[in-house]
Amino acid sequence: MSKIIQSGNHVSSDREELARSKYHYFLTWRWHFYAGLFLIPFMLMLSLTGLVMLFDDEIEFSRYQSVLEVVPQTSTVAVSVQMDNVLLAYPDASMTQFVPAPSPDLANRFSITLDSGKTIFVTVNQYSGEIIGSIDRSDSWYQLANDIHGTLLLGDWGDYLIEIAASLGVILLVTGIYLWLPRDKGSKAGFLKIRTTNGPRILLRDLHANIGGLLSFVLLFFFISGLAWASIWGGKFVQAWSSFPAEKWDNVPLSTQNHASMNHGSEEEMPWNLEQTLMPESHDHAAMLAATGNAVSHDNMQHGAMSSDTVPADSMSADRGVAKVGIDNILAQAKALGFTQFKLNLPRSETGVYTLAANTMSGDITDPRLDRTTHIDQYSGRVLADVTWNEYNPMAKFMAAGIALHQGDVSVLNKIVNVLFCLAFIFIAISGGVMWWIRRPVGKKVLGAPPKFEHDGVWKVGLMTILVLSLMLPLAGGTIALVLFIDWLVIKRVSKLQVALN
Repeated sequence: MSKIIQSGNHVSSDREELARSKYHYFLTWRWHFYAGLFLIPFMLMLSLTGLVMLFDDEIEFSRYQSVLEVVPQTSTVAVSVQMDNVLLAYPDASMTQFVPAPSPDLANRFSITLDSGKTIFVTVNQYSGEIIGSIDRSDSWYQLANDIHGTLLLGDWGDYLIEIAASLGVILLVTGIYLWLPRDKGSKAGFLKIRTTNGPRILLRDLHANIGGLLSFVLLFFFISGLAWASIWGGKFVQAWSSFPAEKWDNVPLSTQNHASMNHGSEEEMPWNLEQTLMPESHDHAAMLAATGNAVSHDNMQHGAMSSDTVPADSMSADRGVAKVGIDNILAQAKALGFTQFKLNLPRSETGVYTLAANTMSGDITDPRLDRTTHIDQYSGRVLADVTWNEYNPMAKFMAAGIALHQGDVSVLNKIVNVLFCLAFIFIAISGGVMWWIRRPVGKKVLGAPPKFEHDGVWKVGLMTILVLSLMLPLAGGTIALVLFIDWLVIKRVSKLQVALN
């Protein structure tokens, strides 16, 4: 009798285990389905705009070759002369940035802001000093693709939508891996195999599952590195906690402006971990002299009435009777510091600084270990702050190294591989949509979601999922909580909606 009872208990236990297994499978499938259906348009958008941004240099050169290309000569004109020529041509403009030519056959660039607010690059032949032409920075295909990629051209709301999509993308990957890994004979049949003789649906399923499974960690890398730029998870948590502490700069006055203020539009030109860090300030010598009543005349400053620890007056420009370090001297200083390819941001106020920036974020360099941002006092030429790879924390190092890979900047091979990744992600998105379309009930006004498999404890799993997600990815957790609330408040009370969405 006891053996019969034990046998019955064993059968009951097996049935319970099978029921639990089916519940987990169908629950995971439903999560994967709903997340995937929401993500399809975002995956397509991110991949397509990513392809445009990968070929930014090639697209820009084909559009503006006539104003970018120069014939190399043996000698160049001083950059200060080139700058004066630009300011003479655009007398009402303010100059914000100088970008040295990356190769001898390309022109130097000066970024200026017109009185209309438009920002343009003025290209100058460094060998003759002559202005070649201009490029409207707002007309860049890269900037347009980047704006769509980051905000859908909807501002903050677009940024939130993309952050929700990327956050749900993490759920899509986790559930997808669970569905992909073999559990029984049925799932083993298509694991790392492409069945070509079992019909189009099985073929598509095997391609979708195996490509998605094999590239899951690649896609996770793209999601995480992208989320680090997002407003909530990135801006409020990860980037804020990873920002370089300006307090590390000893005896340096701080501005009210942060490093992100030097970006032009949506172009990310400053290192990720410095964007939220406050800028240092130059000592405003004119204000100091006026305050002490010892203002020095313009003529005296021009004749070198300066302390011995400053740069010679003949390498400076004068304004308000106070000598400022000229751009030629700053560029000589950059060379002495070891900078090769970089951007030079010019002071934008009387207390602004010169900023030499060479980083993987803006594509200046491809080796993140050479990242460097140096701030120089515009009056004395003294280095106020110098941040290198060694000062980056682990997350900042991940972003500096990761963004170069993300953008395909490391090498030609990196760019080719990223193109293949984008095409693979496009296929995964489209194949997921096609599979849903094939399996949906024809002629019925229903969504065709995977069937429910009821099991005790569903509320516990749902609650734990929301709590974990809310801690790790706030917008994903909040979105799921909102959907569950709408489901409880509306969908479960309207039978037609309940049928249609299942």
